[in-house]
Amino acid sequence: MLTPVNAHVQASPSDSARTLVVDGRAVGPVLHARTWWARSRGMLLRQPLPAALWLEPCSSVHGVGMSAALDVAFLAEDGQVIDVTVLRPWRLTSPRQDARAVLEAPAGSFPGWGLSVGSLVRLA
Repeated sequence: MLTPVNAHVQASPSDSARTLVVDGRAVGPVLHARTWWARSRGMLLRQPLPAALWLEPCSSVHGVGMSAALDVAFLAEDGQVIDVTVLRPWRLTSPRQDARAVLEAPAGSFPGWGLSVGSLVRLA
């Protein structure tokens, strides 16, 4: 389960709060960033960091301005995880042509959720 301290993070008008499901198991809250503004902001200036952020459509992310590392998963159209990496502050990922969305979370979150390449994730 996600850290309760992150559960109270409020969604901005350009985000929607949902539940993240990994391999059929609800793991906790996730913000769904679907607008250009919400995707551009990403995790930047969010204190505390949300438990998870789903950016869609999205095929690459950056850590410019971030002070903490993030777990990053690239998702195919069907929600299957096609790649996982840790994004360090001030770094960026290469674009993934096969990615439809990106899931971000504070570093160390994915192992606790059982999320890895091949996992199936969705929003509920």
